[in-house]
Amino acid sequence: MTIDLTRRTLLQLAGVTSLAMAAAAAARAEGNPQGGGPTYASRTPMRIGMVTLRVRNLDTVADYYRDVIGLTVMERSATAAKLGTAGITLLVLEARPDAAIEPSTAAGLYHTAFLMPTRKDLARWLVHAASHRVKLSGFADHLVSESVYLDDPEGNGIEVYADRDPSQWQWSEGSVKMATDELNIPDLLSLTNTRVPDYAKAPDGLRVGHMHLRVGDLAQAESFYHGTVGLDPTRKRNGAAFLSSGRYHHHLGMNVWQSQGAGQRADSTTGLAWFSLVMTKQELLAAQEERLRKSGVKVTALSDGLEAVDPWGTRVRLLKI
Repeated sequence: MTIDLTRRTLLQLAGVTSLAMAAAAAARAEGNPQGGGPTYASRTPMRIGMVTLRVRNLDTVADYYRDVIGLTVMERSATAAKLGTAGITLLVLEARPDAAIEPSTAAGLYHTAFLMPTRKDLARWLVHAASHRVKLSGFADHLVSESVYLDDPEGNGIEVYADRDPSQWQWSEGSVKMATDELNIPDLLSLTNTRVPDYAKAPDGLRVGHMHLRVGDLAQAESFYHGTVGLDPTRKRNGAAFLSSGRYHHHLGMNVWQSQGAGQRADSTTGLAWFSLVMTKQELLAAQEERLRKSGVKVTALSDGLEAVDPWGTRVRLLKI
């Protein structure tokens, strides 16, 4: 398979005929009307740990994350599946066979973003996706990173991406420059052999780099995730806000593109059950707990941390590792 053929294949899988159209699709995924490395993301005081989704068809969805993303199924039963890399849990699926599919206008998950350790790993995965005819929804260059978008069988959004080196990120007055430009597919694929797919499983260094949520009100979301949880704003535009810990470009994205005015989420639907923010310092966790309790947010104590609930019912766990 030549680079040109792979490029055409990827465009076909994304349902477009040009890179410009693919960038436009990714722009829609990131809400742009105009269309560093993972070790950095993991060195910050707080980072994303794992994600738990409620799904109707456990086997179908678990197989998808195993076969498409390359996660290892670490545990599996009739009611749940635990998947990850190198013995680290990144995704838990809870079986809810009678649940209704959560509508895209509700608050909840926009996408889970899997961060590849290197750009070459992203290239290898892209060849894997093409060779398996995985349906894609867009791909783009965000300046700080390069991204590919897709959806699991129940419509849960996924981003697979690789960061550029943090030295290339451009900051101005506390805001990081991001865009939704065309992804240079030939340049990316030049890093790997497009004739021989060699992505048998996710690399050991794969992590959930960031979460992107649908929320009902941006100011209210910022008040919770910045003012209460303590993530720092890194960018705000077009009905979306991005926040992080330790000057990562973003550990959390939030938008109201489809969900403006959304009310409380229903636990009886599919979608995001909870995600975790993890930290290594006990004093940071203690400070987070004090901040949450003073704010009046509902807090539940856990054996390894605590759980808070955002204004729309999405649960976030703050855990010490």
